[in-house]
Amino acid sequence: MVRRVAVIGAGVGGLASIKCCLDEGLEPTCFERSEDIGGLWRYTDSMDGGRVSVYRSVITNTSKEMSCFSDFPCPEDFPSFLPHGLLLEYFRMYAQHFDLLRHIHFKTTALSVRRRPDFATSGQWEVVTERDGIQESHIFDAIMVCTGHYQEPYLPLASFPGINTRFKGQYIHSQEYKDVEAFRGKRVLVVGIGNTGGDLSVELSRVAAKVFLSARSSTWVFSRVSDHGFPFDMVNTTRFKHFLDWLLPSALTRRIRFRKFNSWFNHTNYGLASTKSSHFKVIINEELPFCLLSGTVVLKTNVKEFTESSAVFEDGTIEENIDVVLFATGYIFSFPFLEESVRSLFNDNRSLYKCIFPPRLEKPTLAIIGLVQLTGSVMVGTEMQARWVTGIFAGWNKLPPTRRMIADVLKRKPPVKRNPSEKENLKMSFISYTDEIAMCAGVKPNVLRLLLTDPRLALAIFFGPCTPYQYRLVGRGKWSGARNAILTQWQRTLKPLRTRMVDDSSSNSSGWCWMCLLALPVVLTAGFLLSKNPRPGWSLQVG
Repeated sequence: MVRRVAVIGAGVGGLASIKCCLDEGLEPTCFERSEDIGGLWRYTDSMDGGRVSVYRSVITNTSKEMSCFSDFPCPEDFPSFLPHGLLLEYFRMYAQHFDLLRHIHFKTTALSVRRRPDFATSGQWEVVTERDGIQESHIFDAIMVCTGHYQEPYLPLASFPGINTRFKGQYIHSQEYKDVEAFRGKRVLVVGIGNTGGDLSVELSRVAAKVFLSARSSTWVFSRVSDHGFPFDMVNTTRFKHFLDWLLPSALTRRIRFRKFNSWFNHTNYGLASTKSSHFKVIINEELPFCLLSGTVVLKTNVKEFTESSAVFEDGTIEENIDVVLFATGYIFSFPFLEESVRSLFNDNRSLYKCIFPPRLEKPTLAIIGLVQLTGSVMVGTEMQARWVTGIFAGWNKLPPTRRMIADVLKRKPPVKRNPSEKENLKMSFISYTDEIAMCAGVKPNVLRLLLTDPRLALAIFFGPCTPYQYRLVGRGKWSGARNAILTQWQRTLKPLRTRMVDDSSSNSSGWCWMCLLALPVVLTAGFLLSKNPRPGWSLQVG
């Protein structure tokens, strides 16, 4: 019987894991090597012993309603997209509200996590920690690793001949970037066009003499601001659109998606992407198109090699007098505290059952939380993982036999081995993955049943944004405020914008009423088809 649980890391996953342990009557002890909560989102000017943190200007890519904890909405006066300072403030509010801080040992590093000699029968672990130079050994019934996937910078220098032999300028990884001051007046080459590469290129363009952005793959760019000014993820991450993706041929949905992207600006004209691209990524950046249009950022192909002061690109062009090369090439995960025999059981998150459990472990008492890439908020997926895992530890949920877990892992493995820097190209559908874990935990809402008992709520769930409150309507951890949180989510989105009121007498609610009436057949049809012919739990999605 699991009772004592070690939680490693006090970031988003760690806080959610502590809270879920308490909900299930478990005894969590969290070890956090720094002096505060927040993990990646706690900004610091220093590298702090290799600790990864966001840069000074970062703002969330997912909106507050789509990213909050499922039973603790963000304050209504918070903006939809949060600077890191406000997000950290929200984490502090969550930790205080649920009294989580007393379970966290700060400035305490987990040095090693090893199976006990009797692990095959007890499932217990020995954890060695260090604080102020003093080591201590602990025994735990289960482990929740919550260190995330932004751990070790991926710096593929071997792919760029000359960078560390001939090139006389400076090169750094984006992990070292904090603000623009060190780049003022310089000619900067940013390598990598993910969300970080796009953000840093835009920011540097305001002070640098010139910014070049090297892109290897086709990239579609979209804005956080969607139709009618609403947050993009609230408009597009809906069960209705998810149903259309399930119903329509993939080639058609892909064509619709490309057309939507190009309705903002023609990506081919900007050299970013083509509708014929078979491999591509999607990034969020409102300002990058204008920077390209104004010439403050110049898009380039992949770098072929470096000379003493120049970058030679695969299309034969050369850019002279490069002062700094900034590699925005992502991260690789590592768990140095785990014993090698355990680490060898999984080489990536796709080797884990549901991206959480090593299936070949004799006892399911080790869970990797937050090691997942989703098309929506990872924070919501992480909390859902923690809810399911703690339910298993407490004995309410069960895992299938080892043979079935291994078969499931092999079935879902990507067919082609990819470069670590391309891991973000293969993201899992937010709704598919979260729904699958929610179903395992017994907390997935039943839209058809709600349609009979609470049609207003059912329509809001099906046609509205798939906010995390939906997973607090039923099952263990049911929250009495979930229904109201769903029905008032648009008010909380608009509240921080109501700083200057203008009269709009043309707006009324009759359109919504008519849409609800017309939507009833669609909801019934969707529920019937999905119940009779379900798709696999999640699918690989590009972007």
